[in-house]
Amino acid sequence: MRDSAALTAAVREGPPALASIQAPVGDRIDQVMDEIRRIVVTDFALIEEVKEYLLLVRGKLFRPTALLLSSEIGSSAHPRAVTLAAVVELVHLATLVHDDAVDHSVLRRGLPTVNALWTHQIAIIMGDYLYSRSVTELAQLGDLEAVQVLARAANEMSIGEMRQLTAYDALAFSEEDYSQLISAKTASLMSAACELGALAGMSQYRVPMAQFGHHLGMAFQIADDLLDYTGSEAVTGKPSGHDLRERKVTLPLVSALSRATETEVREIRQFFTRVDPLDEEIGRIMDIVEERGGLDYTRVRAAEYAERAEAVLEGLEAGAAVEALRGAVSYAVGRSR
Repeated sequence: MRDSAALTAAVREGPPALASIQAPVGDRIDQVMDEIRRIVVTDFALIEEVKEYLLLVRGKLFRPTALLLSSEIGSSAHPRAVTLAAVVELVHLATLVHDDAVDHSVLRRGLPTVNALWTHQIAIIMGDYLYSRSVTELAQLGDLEAVQVLARAANEMSIGEMRQLTAYDALAFSEEDYSQLISAKTASLMSAACELGALAGMSQYRVPMAQFGHHLGMAFQIADDLLDYTGSEAVTGKPSGHDLRERKVTLPLVSALSRATETEVREIRQFFTRVDPLDEEIGRIMDIVEERGGLDYTRVRAAEYAERAEAVLEGLEAGAAVEALRGAVSYAVGRSR
């Protein structure tokens, strides 16, 4: 296991390419996309249209990758893992569609959201449809344990979204509140993906893989929140300060507040009363966050969760899948988008 200093150094050198992480399960990643199309097939033209758009602008398939790799630890590939990976990605897509509608976001990954291209109503219904198709597919598999794992994650994600809707008071939002939020919104599904992978492979790894997925998800989200302050729009697909623009309180700001001066705290308090903040106002808050160590602290916390994830892997059967998952940890905290 690498310690925090070694992990930080590895991140600075650059994380492994996602393609190299996916290499051990590359052929099955393609099968996941085929499964998604099979599961969501319908003769309703509008649903087909929205579905094809979502698949066209799909993300990295990071969660399906984690599931497939988890299923191959100490065992050979099981066909059921591909279907479970497709179901997890559909649940992830559903949450993104719903989140964009709730936040009135017009861009995701630099491309128009479903609610921007169609309507908020269509976005909500499409998200519901993706959820329902996921549940239907799980029911057809007849795997009660898989249903329980994903149902628990879906419930936690819903609670997380509600937490975020009420997290507008920057001065009252603690690091514990933040950790609860991202544990529910992000880490719960990552944990479920890794646990489902173990269930499809060697079930004795179920508990450690759920733990690994939790730590990986926490590191992934903390790094994502850091990118909102450090990444360029050309790379991340969204403008810097996007979370601040949407009044989302994340770890860099939470951390900086504890070391901010009274004048800076007043500036931050005033900022959160703005209905439509100017770019220079957002820039000023971002400067305060950096000057008060919010970015450095966030990097440390991401590295700590990454280290915990790697510690779990130390107790598993060595092989290509575990090495790829170790690369996934580095990728999660070192990526630029």
